[in-house]
Amino acid sequence: MKNYRHQKIMEIISNTEVETQEELAQLLSRAGFNVTQATVSRDIRQLNLKKVPSASGRQCYALTPRESFDGDRLTGILRAGFVSMEAASNILVIKTVSGMAMAVAAAIDSMNIPKMVGCIAGDDTIMCAIRSSGDVEEVVQMIESLAGGES
Repeated sequence: MKNYRHQKIMEIISNTEVETQEELAQLLSRAGFNVTQATVSRDIRQLNLKKVPSASGRQCYALTPRESFDGDRLTGILRAGFVSMEAASNILVIKTVSGMAMAVAAAIDSMNIPKMVGCIAGDDTIMCAIRSSGDVEEVVQMIESLAGGES
């Protein structure tokens, strides 16, 4: 049952901005999981969920790898290498300082940005796959916010 609940939590936070444990417990309840706040708190810890800024400016739960860098360090890498970005359908092309694309792509992947499937990097260019073309603007705004400006 716990594995199913963890899968449902991952599905919920991937598709919905969840700001509080209480909100997550309500969404789980609607999905048929009878949970207490203590159970939700334990699940959040076991799944290594952290609050990250969303496109709307809310602090929402997201999956973070256990071996990930500190959030400030990830943002620093993004800011140091980011040059510009442009959308093409559901692909986001990010230009970086020469030689920085792999580091910036790894930082972006580690941020677990909702609606972003993954990144492929070359020397100074990153291609990011977004779930749908309708989600691209939200991802662009989030990356612009993290990078500290407009592209």
